[in-house]
Amino acid sequence: MALDTPYRAIFCDLITDQTIDILPLRDVSFDDFIGKAGSLSGTIPIPNKDIADRVKKVREGRTAVYLERGGDLWWGGIVWTTTLQSSGRGVLTLALQAATFDSYASRRRIRTEIKYDVPTDQLTIARRLWSEMTGSGACFRLTLGEEKSDVLKTASWRNGDETVYLEALDQLGATQNGFEHQILVYRDPVSGERVRQLRLGSPKIRTGATDLVFDRPGVILSYSFPYDATRGGTTAVARGASVNNNAAAESRPVLSTEQRATDLLADGWPVIDLSSDHNEVGDQLTLDSLAAAELGEARGAVVIPEVSIHLGGIVPPQLLGRVARIRITDEWYSTGLDARYRIIGVKITPPERGRPDTAQLYLEEA
Repeated sequence: MALDTPYRAIFCDLITDQTIDILPLRDVSFDDFIGKAGSLSGTIPIPNKDIADRVKKVREGRTAVYLERGGDLWWGGIVWTTTLQSSGRGVLTLALQAATFDSYASRRRIRTEIKYDVPTDQLTIARRLWSEMTGSGACFRLTLGEEKSDVLKTASWRNGDETVYLEALDQLGATQNGFEHQILVYRDPVSGERVRQLRLGSPKIRTGATDLVFDRPGVILSYSFPYDATRGGTTAVARGASVNNNAAAESRPVLSTEQRATDLLADGWPVIDLSSDHNEVGDQLTLDSLAAAELGEARGAVVIPEVSIHLGGIVPPQLLGRVARIRITDEWYSTGLDARYRIIGVKITPPERGRPDTAQLYLEEA
């Protein structure tokens, strides 16, 4: 990261969140998403022994890194890998790869019994999973909310199955009328302390009361609208655990009822089949819900619009879940496009060597 960059890289102890150092990062790019962990990559230059001694305190798996811009936290996560490199001219650097705090759920396994036989709000169950992961000094402090969805579910995980927490969360949230989860980082407006807050949204995470407006010509630098029918479908079946009540017969998985996009089929779409496996689910009603949710997310042709914008000073740090109003006038949209999308992913490239500060926004229909 060049010296004139608007971003600061703050390195902290993962568990205590105590600041270790503020170090320069070069060749930085970082992203964040709803539904999957974001990433950060960059290189710390090591020009002398004093800097080397400071950089040695950055420990993979034990260090958090935040990117700060204008006093706001734009990204936060865990340093997972580092690579010490020396060039042919003896120039030392430390390359690092980090992932948002959500990635911690992929590194933990359920090793205690968690059971909800009585239908319980799905967001209560999700908070319990995150609390089990991060509580009792197990890892970083996480602020939990009190969101409710009014969608009741039963769930259970057994000690010994070694279920990854992220898989449990994704399975719980993947059913129809499910939920999304994300860890937001920001500074407390009163104390100035860094906060890592679990955000839950059912069925979607939404942020902000007003739309962000992006125009082309204007702040939008480029855009693409990729339509992909190979990822979509008009029917869906979810396949669950194998059940065999007769030892002499072949074990067969439980299947959901086939879900059909009847409106698309009536409109002239061909039958295009979607299928998914859920080896730990033996309940057909749950499988029906999973198949319906999958078809709802991938009806017909899948499109994830992308727009690249100049950040400037008009874009807030908390972009995920915001609604963007995209207005485009060009040869294709000669009469003008004016559509609303929810921001589900952000990839930011900080300014460096004359390159502007830009953000790639990944969108879905609002």
